[in-house]
Amino acid sequence: MKLIASFFYSGYLRPAPGTWGSLAAIPFAYALHQLGGFTLLVVATTLVFALGWWATAVVTRDGDHDPSWVVIDEVVGQWIALFPVSYGAMMMSIDTLRLYPGWIAGFVLFRLFDIWKPWIVGWADRMGTPLGVMLDDVIAGVFAALGAIALASLYHGVLM
Repeated sequence: MKLIASFFYSGYLRPAPGTWGSLAAIPFAYALHQLGGFTLLVVATTLVFALGWWATAVVTRDGDHDPSWVVIDEVVGQWIALFPVSYGAMMMSIDTLRLYPGWIAGFVLFRLFDIWKPWIVGWADRMGTPLGVMLDDVIAGVFAALGAIALASLYHGVLM
């Protein structure tokens, strides 16, 4: 169970295990996109959310509701933050690596929203349940994805 909740033990890396978990998620997102495009990334995100919710419930049953080494939630949130990159690459029929600014923006924005926990991200975090552990990162990932879309729109619509 710790293997899943810590995303192959990346949650045990210090300092900042959440950042390590997010970084560990990126090559997996790339591989999923290469294997099955945006659709596979969405399906995998949904499955990992369910698996992460279950694993988090098991490992937190008798103690801390959100141990720092549990980073499967960061994986889900990071993948959501990268949805615009995967979708954009699919729509333009190009390699996702050509959209490298989107990878960087998705990572930085996700970490920002996950650490800052504004508005409903913080509300979900304060739930104190395994669902809350997963949900705050899902919402942070959505905010990051929207931010990445806004930055891409600004770049392509105004600066180009």
